[in-house]
Amino acid sequence: MDQAEQLSELIGEIYDAALDPSLWSDVVGKAGRFVGGSAAAIFSKSPIAGNGNVYYESGTDPYYRQLYFDKYVKLDPSTTGHYFADVGQPIAVADLMPYPEFLDTRFYKEWAHPQCLVDFVSAVLDKSVTSAALFGVFRHERDGIVDDETRRRMRLIVPHIRRAVLVSRLIDLKSAEAASLADTLDGLSAGMCLVDAVGRIVHANIACHVILDAGDFLSAIAGRIVARDTEIDQTFRELFAAAGSGDAAIGTQGIALPLMAQDGSHYVVHVLPLTSGARRLAGIAYSATAALFIRKVATETPSAPEIIARAYNLTPTELRVLLAIVEVGGVPETAAALGVAESTIKSHLGRLFVKTGTGRQADLVKIVGGFASPLIG
Repeated sequence: MDQAEQLSELIGEIYDAALDPSLWSDVVGKAGRFVGGSAAAIFSKSPIAGNGNVYYESGTDPYYRQLYFDKYVKLDPSTTGHYFADVGQPIAVADLMPYPEFLDTRFYKEWAHPQCLVDFVSAVLDKSVTSAALFGVFRHERDGIVDDETRRRMRLIVPHIRRAVLVSRLIDLKSAEAASLADTLDGLSAGMCLVDAVGRIVHANIACHVILDAGDFLSAIAGRIVARDTEIDQTFRELFAAAGSGDAAIGTQGIALPLMAQDGSHYVVHVLPLTSGARRLAGIAYSATAALFIRKVATETPSAPEIIARAYNLTPTELRVLLAIVEVGGVPETAAALGVAESTIKSHLGRLFVKTGTGRQADLVKIVGGFASPLIG
């Protein structure tokens, strides 16, 4: 099987997993091997709470997986960088810090090295004020560190994984009986409708009918779904037409499309193709090429660390050191807490003084304290 065929088959399996969670572990493993790694996972973690969770994995060691969240998530120098990374952008160790510096951390020496892991490439699928959900692939010594080909392959599959994960969150089916998909989805609190290649609505659940009847940001005109936002509406037309050509054709568009009601409420729309795999049965039954999922979202205030990073143009590592200095104290204590050399902390501290226009650690504490108001908490 050549790479194009392998990719097409993998994308189809990714979308099938959106409707059948039991498929995710196998799909994650295949995606990890496609990227070029020994293990892979879909997981979440928080740099603020210092914890996280693995949702689906393949090839990871259960002992080290538990040890990571029990102890090493707080020592992992990439945690802050993962949280602040752009959604969908592949990032590896070298994107977050100098690789030799990584090799000198306790995290590498005590957690990664014993497993013969040399790198980790990941991409944010979604994030909230306090945490980020990611797809990540571990690189073993035999795989080598992340290169351009690794990043290229991540870019090919991450948008599809992201779309499938976001849709899966809304459905959370125990198993996928695609022929009865519409009946199952009728009970969703999120709006769902099935459309054909020209956007004609062939089935809609009650929540979707309520949205369409309001005629606000989405309407049904002559039986077709229409978005008030003309750019989003054009994207709909392109997606519905492309969905008829298979999973890969839908591309990277249609993932969390933003819509806003006239009262200022925010909604997102996800588009899932229905012309391949197990989903094809539902598509055939309703002459549908795609399913739309519409949900209301709460607008979230950026966290204080994120605002600080933006205000002073801090790198993820600099922010990590700043927060540790405030929480832990002096250079020796911070170095021990983060699992790096004191010289490393001193180097980052010097850059923090320059960027913030300060000269003492006490001034850094005051800066962070000034951002910790209830309004931006």
